[in-house]
Amino acid sequence: MPTLDVAPGISLAHECFGDPDDAPVLLVMGLGAQMIAWHEDLCRALADRGRYVIRFDNRDCGRSTIFDDHPVDMARFIETVKAGDHAAALAMVPYRLTDMADDGFALLTALGIERAHVVGASMGGMIAQRMALTRPERVLSLTSMMSTTGEPEYGRSTPEARAGLFGPRPTDREGYIAAAERELVWASKKYGDAAELRQLAAESYDRGHHPGGVARQMGAMVLDGSRADALRGLRVPTLVIHGLDDTLIDPSGGRRTAELVPGAELLLVPDMGHDRPRPLWPGLVDAMARHTA
Repeated sequence: MPTLDVAPGISLAHECFGDPDDAPVLLVMGLGAQMIAWHEDLCRALADRGRYVIRFDNRDCGRSTIFDDHPVDMARFIETVKAGDHAAALAMVPYRLTDMADDGFALLTALGIERAHVVGASMGGMIAQRMALTRPERVLSLTSMMSTTGEPEYGRSTPEARAGLFGPRPTDREGYIAAAERELVWASKKYGDAAELRQLAAESYDRGHHPGGVARQMGAMVLDGSRADALRGLRVPTLVIHGLDDTLIDPSGGRRTAELVPGAELLLVPDMGHDRPRPLWPGLVDAMARHTA
C-alpha cells in the first residue's frame, strides 16, 4: 500500500482497485478507522462494476501522517466545548475537518484525478460532505453513509453506544483486540460478528495503532459544527445511505441530510447498523454503482 506526499507535511497511505480509465470513486473512512475498514472484497466488488476505487488512511490514522506532537486532552476539550469557549477549543486541535477534506482532494490531485465520486462513512461522510461543499466542481457525486449534518439534535447516539465509543480501550494488543467486541452495540443486530470485529482490530493494530489520533479527529469533527445551511445549497448529486439498526449515529442523521440536500436520494437499509455487514454488500454496491453511473 503506497504512501504519497500530497501536501507539505502530509503523507497519505492509499490503495487503488480496478481500471484507472474507469470512473474514480474515493472512499473516505470514519473516526479512528483505517482504510482497511473498507473491506478489500467490497472495494473489488465495486471495481468489478466499472469503477476505479481508491481507499486511504485519513491523517492521524494507520500509515498516514500522525500528529502525536499535538496531544489533545479529550475530557478537557469536551468541557471547553460545553462551556462555549469556542476559541479555546479551536486552539486545542491542530487541524479542521476542512483540512481532512483538502487531504482527499490532494490525494486525487497526486493521482492525476481532477474529479471523482466521493463516498464517506460516519465521520467520513462528514468529510465527504465538506468536500462537496467546498469544491463541488471536483465532486461528481456524493454518497453520505451512516452520517449526519452536524446539528446536535439529529443523529444522536444511544447512551450504550456513547459509552462504547468514549470508554477507555486497552493499549496492549490482546486487550485492544478483545475490546473490539464492544462495537457490537452499534453493529447490525442480525449480522454483527464479533470474530470479524476482532480480526479488523488485529489488522488495524498491526498496521498502525495511534490512539491519540482519535481525539484530534474527534475535535476536528465537533468543531465543524452544523453544515445544515450549506447543505441546503448543495447541487452535487447526493445519495444518503443509513442503516435502521444504527445506534451510534441514529437514522435521523441520514434522514435530515437527505431532507436538506436538494434532490437527494435516501436509502434506509433494514438490518444494517453502524457497519457494512457482508450479506448487505450486494445492495450497497448496487446503490453506489447506480449513483456513480
